[in-house]
Amino acid sequence: MHTWRTADKGWLLLMAFVYTISHMIRAERWRLVLLALGKQTSFRNSFLSVMVGYLVNLVIPRGGEVSRCYNLYKLDKVPVEMTFGTVVMERIVDLLCLAILIGVSFVLESQKLFAFIDTLPINIEAGSSKFFILLALGGFLFLVLIIFYWLIKKNEKLNLLAIKIWEGFKGGLFSFFHLEKKGLFVFYSIVIWTFYFFMSYCVIRAFPATSDLGFQAVMGLFAIGAIAMTVPLPGGTGSYHVLVPQGLVFLYGIPQTEAVAFTFIFHGWQTIIVIFAGALSLIVTSILVKKNSQPH
Repeated sequence: MHTWRTADKGWLLLMAFVYTISHMIRAERWRLVLLALGKQTSFRNSFLSVMVGYLVNLVIPRGGEVSRCYNLYKLDKVPVEMTFGTVVMERIVDLLCLAILIGVSFVLESQKLFAFIDTLPINIEAGSSKFFILLALGGFLFLVLIIFYWLIKKNEKLNLLAIKIWEGFKGGLFSFFHLEKKGLFVFYSIVIWTFYFFMSYCVIRAFPATSDLGFQAVMGLFAIGAIAMTVPLPGGTGSYHVLVPQGLVFLYGIPQTEAVAFTFIFHGWQTIIVIFAGALSLIVTSILVKKNSQPH
């Protein structure tokens, strides 16, 4: 509570503003992609769907990608298989942007970050167990795909449905190559990730313990966040909430209690924004769908 009381709320409000704008640009980028596929949708409906997707992600990891597409289908009747293909394409672009940021982070803070990696409590047995679990899941998925393939070959209607879904998904996945304004798409992507960077900087400036850290520290935190997604920690602890405080302590000398409070407030503040905007978007979507279903 002390960390929250001493925080500069102005920086946190600025972070909330930047976070919201980044989602608005993401919605406009998605609308640009759909337009290249001949599907007209409004910025409003695109933004509502993006925010509903983020809300669902809080409950079902990666479930928001599907719900985002379904939400747009309810509003504009754009086929889910097509929009899902565009979302996968966007995620590939976002991963490339993240990889570039991580690369820059290691260039700027290489000595500190490699030293930090050497201190991590990597559990080899846990990593091996996860590998075998993933291998078993992969085998099960392969078996399901074989059964599904056999079924669609035997059933003509199911076969036609599968072809329709695949064609829609493929069209969405390769939608970047159909864009008339590829430069604008790239520009939107750069702005989104620049805003993510600035958002982290706002939060760092908001707390007395971290306010003196500069842009290099933000880059370091980006890299640590990426490491948190890959390192198998003992006990199945939430990697992000363990590694980010540990990184702040090890790399920048932030007191442990302040580092933990910073991490939870940073994550919690983002979550509050998503819950508020996502719930509001869900309510507005329901109203619009009900209004559109009424006879004119």
